[in-house]
Amino acid sequence: MTGEHPTPPHNLPRSETYDAPSQDVSALPATGLPHPLTGQLFDSPVPAGGGWPGDPATATTPVAADQVGVTSAARTDDLRELEARVSVCRACPRLVGWREDVATAKRRAFAGEPYWGRPIAGWGDPNPAVLVVGLAPAAHGGNRTGRVFTGDRSGDWLFASLHRAGLAVQPTSVAAGDGQRLLRTRMVAAVRCAPPDNKPTPAERDTCAPWLRAEIGLVLASVRCIVALGSYGWDAVLRALRELGAQVPRPRPRFGHGAQSELPLPGGAVVHLLGSYHPSQQNTFTGRLTEPMLDAVLRRARTLADSPGD
Repeated sequence: MTGEHPTPPHNLPRSETYDAPSQDVSALPATGLPHPLTGQLFDSPVPAGGGWPGDPATATTPVAADQVGVTSAARTDDLRELEARVSVCRACPRLVGWREDVATAKRRAFAGEPYWGRPIAGWGDPNPAVLVVGLAPAAHGGNRTGRVFTGDRSGDWLFASLHRAGLAVQPTSVAAGDGQRLLRTRMVAAVRCAPPDNKPTPAERDTCAPWLRAEIGLVLASVRCIVALGSYGWDAVLRALRELGAQVPRPRPRFGHGAQSELPLPGGAVVHLLGSYHPSQQNTFTGRLTEPMLDAVLRRARTLADSPGD
């Protein structure tokens, strides 16, 4: 995510539990703005099951309205169903208000486009060897395009590097449906909604944690390497792996660019955790993170993915 700061949203009341609408939104009259690639019209935020490219949900996907609901909804052994449930979550009222307010107000550069305005599900190979974990979607990136690390400068850096490492088929990721595809790689955010000032609260982090834990659990059998972008992603991965039964040493491994830790899993396998500075504008503009630095981490991830199993 980038350091974008949209206009603060109105103070919204806590959303109550509600049932997903039974109406087929695809049958509604055409309204809204055209998707930048398909031209199909969408309202902002985008209703579930309306035809947005890659939308995993339907109009009847169950909606989690609080932390208890998230914990319950995350209990599924179907990755596609998990993606769908993530994409309609309304458990954190501050984040729901923010993401939807941004989707309605829009940035001037994207005023003619619909905004996704919903949580961002994990995306990529369902059986990944490499898992990339970031912080949260950008307000005018993933929150606009509906795909993690897509449509913002952080994503520009990340996808270009993934392409150079042989982990993505294209060097750019501009919109859902653009033909981009990850190779033996999957991306996920620790927090699934764009937060104000790029800073989720501890309560929001904890409410969202079951989604990350469940997704890592569903793909962990094939994962050889996890790349954590920033200390936030690093800490979120360690918490999730410990809850999944991995042997996480105490004190916990410290984050740093290029840091590496081997974590034994139940059953005897080992997952490698790599750290990288986040490709935020703050880091890339100041030179704290350079292209060669990011390339080195992702090429190391590719090497680990290609190595024989432990």
